[in-house]
Amino acid sequence: MTDSPAENETAAQTESDASIAAAPELVPAEQVTAALEAAAEFKDRLLRTLAEMENLRKRTEREVAEARLYGNTSFARDVLAVADNMHRALATIDEELSAHADPKLAALIEGVELTERELMKVLEKHGVKKFTPAGEKFDPNVHQAMYEMENSDVPPGHVGQVIQSGYMLGDRVLRPALVAVVKAAPKSPRTADND
Repeated sequence: MTDSPAENETAAQTESDASIAAAPELVPAEQVTAALEAAAEFKDRLLRTLAEMENLRKRTEREVAEARLYGNTSFARDVLAVADNMHRALATIDEELSAHADPKLAALIEGVELTERELMKVLEKHGVKKFTPAGEKFDPNVHQAMYEMENSDVPPGHVGQVIQSGYMLGDRVLRPALVAVVKAAPKSPRTADND
């Protein structure tokens, strides 16, 4: 018994419907797996982007803080020359002259002293600190050696004399201190044994 064309068509339709019914079960599972993988990839990319943004925010905050602190470096260096000149002017006036000076000269000396103190306060307010390393161990990062000297009161390798004070801006050296470093005492020549 042969199937009629209508029956054949119906049978083919039934097989087609069965394959379509089976295929949707396989396709959605593959699609779900692919979608889960894509979601995991997007989540990973999102987390990485969020971490990068957080790092960028922290780096920007740090750079802004450094710019606030160190942004006035060149101006501060220029002002140090004024502070040095005021200090030199006051150093030339000896105590005897200051004690016996007429009232006008005494007022001038007092005005220069007050101006120097105010200048130092303003520098400190903006993070500039003066340091005088007398007696400290020589550190090439903050001291500039001008010459060596002998000094029995200070151990070798230490600062024996400060020629010019140094300045720090925050934790950075604005200007190193100019110093004389104590050198080791010369070794006494050996006496030869007469054997």
